Amino acid sequence: MASEKVETIVAGNYVEMEREGEVKPSNSKLSRYLWHGGSVYDAWFSCASNQVAQVLLTLPYSFSQLGMLSGILFQLFYGLMGSWTAYLISALYVEYRTRKEREKVDFRNHVIQWFEVLDGLLGKHWRNAGLFFNCTFLLFGSVIQLIACASNIYYINDNLDKRTWTYIFGACCATTVFIPSFHNYRIWSFLGLLMTTYTAWYLTVAALLHGQVDGVTHSGPSKLVLYFTGATNILYTFGGHAVTVEIMHAMWKPQKFKLVYLFATLYVLTLTLPSAAAMYWAFGDMLLDHSNAFSLLPRSGFRNAAVVVMLIHQFITFGFACTPLYFVWEKAIGMHETKSVCKRALARLPVVIPIWFLAIIFPFFGPINSTVGSLLVSFTVYIIPAMAHMITFAPASARENAVERPASFLGGWVGHYCVNAFVVVWVLVVGFGFGGWASMLNFIHQVDTFGLFTKCYQCPPKH
Repeated sequence: MASEKVETIVAGNYVEMEREGEVKPSNSKLSRYLWHGGSVYDAWFSCASNQVAQVLLTLPYSFSQLGMLSGILFQLFYGLMGSWTAYLISALYVEYRTRKEREKVDFRNHVIQWFEVLDGLLGKHWRNAGLFFNCTFLLFGSVIQLIACASNIYYINDNLDKRTWTYIFGACCATTVFIPSFHNYRIWSFLGLLMTTYTAWYLTVAALLHGQVDGVTHSGPSKLVLYFTGATNILYTFGGHAVTVEIMHAMWKPQKFKLVYLFATLYVLTLTLPSAAAMYWAFGDMLLDHSNAFSLLPRSGFRNAAVVVMLIHQFITFGFACTPLYFVWEKAIGMHETKSVCKRALARLPVVIPIWFLAIIFPFFGPINSTVGSLLVSFTVYIIPAMAHMITFAPASARENAVERPASFLGGWVGHYCVNAFVVVWVLVVGFGFGGWASMLNFIHQVDTFGLFTKCYQCPPKH
């Protein structure tokens, strides 16, 4: 009975931005299948699709920095750690929402976000920290998708430089302002995962068929700077759960999210490990100067198809990263509960402009991932959730009345606190400390070598 009561409270009378009852009868069936997603499967597709996009193309570059063994171990380690902190975020969301709905707070037409969870459970200082790190990470996450679009399309059509392609794709990605919420990403998440799967297996098969290049060398790890830069790119890869709260809020029963991210990570590992390992085996140290895996593979119909599907997927991932920023901006200007899609779309447009501008200033595809991973992802999705969970449930009364109780096989509350403490210390020292030092040195080296506003980053000279 207790679990049923909690489920009723948590799921409540939740209605997303678009009230399902208001969908026109003629479109209801089509909308239900393509537009209105809220099941566990929708959440899984959203998590798996969002977790690995353009970063799939930079993981071989990370393997060349780390070496084969460290590359594999870091993927497994950070995949597990990312799943753990996603679970913590889901537990805190359910705790916050349960407390608020017991106070008769109605979330109709309101999307709960991570900073609001921190505010409700821990106060305004935690809210401000969460808001700063989350928004900055998502801002640069969107920037990275734009940079990746320009980097990829160049390998099909090099008549235009990468900066010009950034202008074009910035305009294309701006159309995501018309997608109301994560509730409406059902078909996009499904397609996005199919596209990533195709690209990953194309990289794997193409590398194996190509074979090892003449005189291939595998010297990684050769320098500490490169080693920790590669490690933080993998930290970034499995830190894609900055949108966990928004994905949970789009579910009909958010309390069922607990293991969704873990299963999404397990699937993603079947894509990232074979593709990165095969590319590093085939090309070795050549990848140190080619952060985009496409650049080393011969032009073919299969490669062009992989580029095209990745472009579409990057458009989808841009929407995933940008939608929480749209929500924050809407709330700031008082437009969040407006029912008109067109009015909200117009209100959202100013969010896209700084993203566009930053993508033109810092077009460093690959190195920017590690920088964002060490300075922002480390706090946003690892340190803050682990510390917030420990502080929220520090009082005995909070542990007694917790909606989501820790599993006994993990050692109960003591086990949870031990794992959380380890996550905080590890990420603070290795991810933020060594990773921040290495990635900033690498980033500064890119600026010194290519300059800001560079027209065509890592483009081969034209004959």
